[in-house]
Amino acid sequence: MRKLKKILKKMGMFFLALVVFLVIVAVLFLNFSPQFGGTPNEADRTRFTHSENYKEGVFVNRDGVTMEMGFDKFFKSLTGYFSPQPNTKPERDLSVEKIDSLNIADYEGPTRMIWFGHSTFLLQMNGKILLIDPMFGLVPAPHPWLGANRFSAELPIAMEKLPKIDAVIFSHDHYDHLDYGSVQLLKDKVARFYVPLGVGAHLREWGVSEDIIVESDWWDEIQFQDLKFICAPAQHFSGRGLNDRGKTLWCSWIIQSTKENIFFSGDSGYGLHFKEIGAQYGPFDFAMMECGQYNELWKEIHMMPEETVQAGIDVQAQTIMPIHWGSFKLAMHPWTEPVERLTQKANELGIPWTVPKIGEPIYLNGDKPIQEDWWTNF
Repeated sequence: MRKLKKILKKMGMFFLALVVFLVIVAVLFLNFSPQFGGTPNEADRTRFTHSENYKEGVFVNRDGVTMEMGFDKFFKSLTGYFSPQPNTKPERDLSVEKIDSLNIADYEGPTRMIWFGHSTFLLQMNGKILLIDPMFGLVPAPHPWLGANRFSAELPIAMEKLPKIDAVIFSHDHYDHLDYGSVQLLKDKVARFYVPLGVGAHLREWGVSEDIIVESDWWDEIQFQDLKFICAPAQHFSGRGLNDRGKTLWCSWIIQSTKENIFFSGDSGYGLHFKEIGAQYGPFDFAMMECGQYNELWKEIHMMPEETVQAGIDVQAQTIMPIHWGSFKLAMHPWTEPVERLTQKANELGIPWTVPKIGEPIYLNGDKPIQEDWWTNF
């Protein structure tokens, strides 16, 4: 009996030591890993007070919209993650269309976009090369152990082979949009970064010069040579750590030339802001609309596919493209469900849509929209 007590005591001490060790590792990781980015400083916070979206030290959605995650919702969410769900990932790696650096650097044709999956785009417009939410990493998480791998083993082009980039646009600071590793590989070849309020703190922490960072509030208009960028509203939230929720702003973006008008929704629940954007800046030649990683439990901050179609109507888009799908498993729906539901609803309502393969160029010159259901092959 005494021997058993000694064994149990040793086991208890071992597990206690293990818990302490794991806590120390977690604390060190949270405090020293560069993945978590920076924190807006006092001067930043003073500047934020001029924003109508900044209340009591945090950014908020209009009309007080929040994602309320009480115990009931939290339990249902956990149940979904730990219960096997069918078809949440492709059966094999997605194939991608490849493009080389010279094809990009020497391109002089009409405006074109290349989708890298999820919400990442390379946009060539008026002779300029832009990147939108360039998340090129393998896992959308602060550590590879904390997330699942990208659905495609390759990208249309390796980050190291990208030519000089005129501007990078970020919509918010979540890991599936703002990626530390991608910024590290891009920062020395980018002329300018455009971000919503506060996100510049992350870039500064990661070694990006403050001189090339432009922060904007909703409805700010920024002239970039012969293009105009408008930082527009979205209904979402922000944060990369345990205690920084709402410390930076989230947004959608409008990109305009003298002839073309493009809308990028960022991440957003459905709301009145889409009609406001359409009324003020529409119609749009093309709209990249969030459609994926949704759940009825958090529909305040991520649209359901049918809402995505309605949002496209609201912003007065001539053609819509579903984004925020096709790369990562961040929700429990089948991986092709977003595009299937969106295309069905868009067809019912007569809304033109396009769904290119990853890496397949989209041209804004009146070409017929790409509507091949390539995802059924995976």
